[in-house]
Amino acid sequence: MASLKDLKVRIGSVKSTQKITKAMKMVAASKLRRAREAAEASRPYAERMEGMVQALARGVSGTDSAPLLMSGTGKSNKHLIVVATADRGLCGGFNSTITRSVKLKVRELQAQGKEVRLFFVGRKGYEALQLEYKSITIGKITEIAKKTVGYDVAERVGQQVLSLYETDSYDVAWIVYNKFASAISQIVTWQQLIPLTIESEIDPNAAPSLYEYEPDEEAILADLLPRNLNMQIFKALLENAASEQGARMSAMDNATRNAGEMIKKLTLQYNRTRQAAITKELIEIISGAEAV
Repeated sequence: MASLKDLKVRIGSVKSTQKITKAMKMVAASKLRRAREAAEASRPYAERMEGMVQALARGVSGTDSAPLLMSGTGKSNKHLIVVATADRGLCGGFNSTITRSVKLKVRELQAQGKEVRLFFVGRKGYEALQLEYKSITIGKITEIAKKTVGYDVAERVGQQVLSLYETDSYDVAWIVYNKFASAISQIVTWQQLIPLTIESEIDPNAAPSLYEYEPDEEAILADLLPRNLNMQIFKALLENAASEQGARMSAMDNATRNAGEMIKKLTLQYNRTRQAAITKELIEIISGAEAV
């Protein structure tokens, strides 16, 4: 049975931890508001750019002059997975849900006879998977968001992805991240970056719109596709940042509540132990007095 001193030390320790988790919850809530606004603001731009690229791509699809980022290598034997996680922990299952999804994807692709390569954006994903997948890891970028996620980080990732594509390191590139739904809900999302996935027309019965491009579609796509790649990566990083803060706020709120419950239980145990010690002392005093 723990002594009064031990219980008092434990109560003090849990109270100190509760103060830290409460402060971290408040900081995460403050950062979440800015990160959510940034993620929501990026969605319309990223979607419109994707729509513009899709409209141009449909015009040159199947031609020999189509850019390589759109047409691909003609193979799907080698896959690159860009794993976007956080640099910090204490955010619940935010990082673990992504790493679990990556493991399942790697096993699925390898079972199909595909070669898989991993590129990490964020320290936690790299730390969780490097031992198991060290042989297929080809790069990493960490310390991506000391304050806020900038477009320069997306450009760095995009340049690495393009340079690996130019050296024939892969045929298909994916990015996996957590899409922000709410402070308590994040959705693991897979998006194919290269080659461009060309979707069919929204309404196949509608008359196609006719546009004249200057310069031609191929020249515009050659310039837009790398920009679109960077933008899709930037959107994924912003969604990840908002999801991370939401997960951290929820995790710290749960930790604060659990610390409060633990303090109540320890305080009750402390009071009972103290009462038992006082009762024991009284019995010893009374017994001694009667003996005299």
